[in-house]
Amino acid sequence: MRPPVRRPGPGMGPKLADSVDELRAAGNQSFRNGQFAEATVLYSRALRTLQAQGGSNPKEESILFANRAACHLKDGNCRDCIKDCTAALALMPFSMKPLLRRASAYEALEKYPLAYVDYKTVLQIDDSVASALEGINRMTRALMDSLGPEWRLKLPSIPLVPVTAQKRWDSVPLEYHKEMAKRKFRETTTSKSRASSAGDVERARVLKEEGNELVKKGNHKKAIEKYSESLSFSDMESATYSNRALCHLALKQYKAAARDCTEALRLDGKNVKALYRRAQAYKALEDYKSSFADISSLLQLEPRNGPARKLQQEVNQSLN
Repeated sequence: MRPPVRRPGPGMGPKLADSVDELRAAGNQSFRNGQFAEATVLYSRALRTLQAQGGSNPKEESILFANRAACHLKDGNCRDCIKDCTAALALMPFSMKPLLRRASAYEALEKYPLAYVDYKTVLQIDDSVASALEGINRMTRALMDSLGPEWRLKLPSIPLVPVTAQKRWDSVPLEYHKEMAKRKFRETTTSKSRASSAGDVERARVLKEEGNELVKKGNHKKAIEKYSESLSFSDMESATYSNRALCHLALKQYKAAARDCTEALRLDGKNVKALYRRAQAYKALEDYKSSFADISSLLQLEPRNGPARKLQQEVNQSLN
């Protein structure tokens, strides 16, 4: 007979926990308490119980694998973390938590190409995930250092995430995005990046110019890659962010465009192009109040800006 897993009950000793839900809840509590080995045991029992029931519940099974993977990652057991994340993803493809945890484990094991692929996959699902954005920047630098300028050609293939698995701006309340923008603002203001060497700044400039040339040719996807590489060497150039925002707008990636414009304006509050492009992005996202606010700020800087005045009229019509 297996030993009981107990939890407190009112006015009596701990109560037996045998169901999958109870075992998962007990595992979650142990994890929150920092008892990762105990949480691993509880999640393992929940998995065995679920599998013994014979019914197909891939979502629940995937969550349990992902939870156990988090325990392994906390304990530094990266290989078992990767195994559990892979099992979770086989059951529920393109789940963000196992992708992020597997990426962290690959990174810890210095398997940078595999980590890059997982971080990149997460950003296809939701391109505002800060940990994935930071991971991509770290992996880009590591891969350029280890594999040279042709590093992209040496990567495993990156899976194409179906549209049904991608997060949409409209699926989350606007207030959430505004709060996240404020939080990101604070984080980037207080902890903005490493000091760039003169060589890094020069490489960033060259990559930005290459991106500009690609924009002139209409190759916005490749231009985004160049601007992103540029920012991995020096992320203090406002124009690089606003240029990348232009590419996102061309590709109808409005959320990414708005985010890049916010970064550009953090570095230069008078970047007229960033204000205009963020106003365009907000308009496309039907956030007309924010769009109008950006146009108003722009027109205070350049009262005779014709395109901005035209956009202001369009947004005003949508507001009324």
